[in-house]
Amino acid sequence: MSLFGRDIGIDLGTANTIIFERGKGIILREPSVVAADEKKKEVIAVGEEAKKMVGRTPGTISAIRPLKDGVIADYNCTLQMLNRFIRKAVGKRMFVKPRLIICVPAGVTKVEKKAVIEAGLEAGAKEVFVAEESIMAALGAGLPVLEPTGNMIVDIGGGTSEVAVISMGRIVTSTTLRIAGDRFDEVISQYIRKKYRLFIGNRTAENIKIKLGNLFPSDYSDEMEIRGRNMTQGLPVNLTITSDEVAEAMEDIGNELLEAVRSTLERTPPELAADVMVNGIYLTGGGALIRGIDKFISTRTGNIPVYIAENPLDCVAIGTGKALENLDYLSGATKK
Repeated sequence: MSLFGRDIGIDLGTANTIIFERGKGIILREPSVVAADEKKKEVIAVGEEAKKMVGRTPGTISAIRPLKDGVIADYNCTLQMLNRFIRKAVGKRMFVKPRLIICVPAGVTKVEKKAVIEAGLEAGAKEVFVAEESIMAALGAGLPVLEPTGNMIVDIGGGTSEVAVISMGRIVTSTTLRIAGDRFDEVISQYIRKKYRLFIGNRTAENIKIKLGNLFPSDYSDEMEIRGRNMTQGLPVNLTITSDEVAEAMEDIGNELLEAVRSTLERTPPELAADVMVNGIYLTGGGALIRGIDKFISTRTGNIPVYIAENPLDCVAIGTGKALENLDYLSGATKK
């Protein structure tokens, strides 16, 4: 079945999917979650509806993320999720097949890129471009990526983090880490389990990260009450956790991200590295919202200016919109 006459860009993320329609802006934002009935072998819900089922489903229904580390882990579930998201976003306006931009991490393989292209074509696109997330994030952040100057972007998503230096529309050096927002959730859970012998769910860990997550504890002090299951008694108990404890839990992941920034700069040609020293480092993605992350990176890189992009969660999707206006941005992208 054909879709509609306007071109769309998709930030197909491990945690969330955002759809941008040319001329309209962001038209859909949903969690990248699928609820499937294993017995009937069918998808029963996607997005926000499916996310509400995580940890609360009967044995025959599983709520999963079909993308892992920014790439497709379950092809069939990803295809059905993509289909439903597109149709939900465009409603009844299904006339002409669109051109489609789908973003992927810079480090994906040719096989993974091919899977993304095939998923887009099967979802109804007439033409699919696979764009690198870091370039789209830089575009969305308003950086002059087509100019002969060095621009550094650190895009911290749900499954992956990308550090890249971009010049003249190309990635000069980059580092892709299979750690990001989800990994912050995991280390918070592990910290609480080790220190207090308390099991907490993924959603609780995510809420802790959102409310208390920080990498500069001296600048931020707060606490919250959580509920989990005692490992010894097996009973639910309440616990108050502080922002200083969360900062301690998150520090190692912050250091890994910092090392990726340093190593990327070390591999960057001197002239472009000098540009970054002056122009600064721009943070995008959900991880850019972690308190103190800009100061954390700046103070440990010789006080290079670090800026949080406007609307960091939407930068990749906004970048696809700019690319749709002028596909010269994608002259180096995979296309079919």
